[in-house]
Amino acid sequence: METIDWRSFKEALVSNPELELQFQYAENKWVNAAYHITEIKQAPIISVDCGGVMNSWTEIIVQLMEPENQQQLKAMKVNKALTIIELVERSLPLNPSGMVKIEFGNRDFDTRQLVPNEIIINGDNLVIDLRPDAVQCKAIDRGGSCGTPVAKHKTELKNLAVAACCEPGGGCC
Repeated sequence: METIDWRSFKEALVSNPELELQFQYAENKWVNAAYHITEIKQAPIISVDCGGVMNSWTEIIVQLMEPENQQQLKAMKVNKALTIIELVERSLPLNPSGMVKIEFGNRDFDTRQLVPNEIIINGDNLVIDLRPDAVQCKAIDRGGSCGTPVAKHKTELKNLAVAACCEPGGGCC
């Protein structure tokens, strides 16, 4: 599954300000329309994978909460979500290349981070279709195997202090 970055996610919102923002977290399972966007987090991740390679990326995590005993027929308008995003970005500039994750849970669904699978316009709704994130092995994705360090290439150094090198025709200049 290809990830959606913050730039693309936000552009989808900006392009549809009057639609209602809906989140589907599983087949035929929807975040209650009374949800709140409680916070937006920016998480720089630095890791070393099982092949010994250092990796880094940024995640932008939008946290949703369903209030207890509160029901609504319609979800917030995208415009309201954009107001929250603008408020956040005044204090915390969000990395446009950051991977978007939606953090959500309720009494029937353990809290977890989900990724937007696709963004769909359905009538008056902008639907963010969420799916569980997949675990990956970066070493295998690179063509290696788990626990096998990446081969390091040796670089030959030349001594440029040798006088003959810097004479006319010596090839160093």
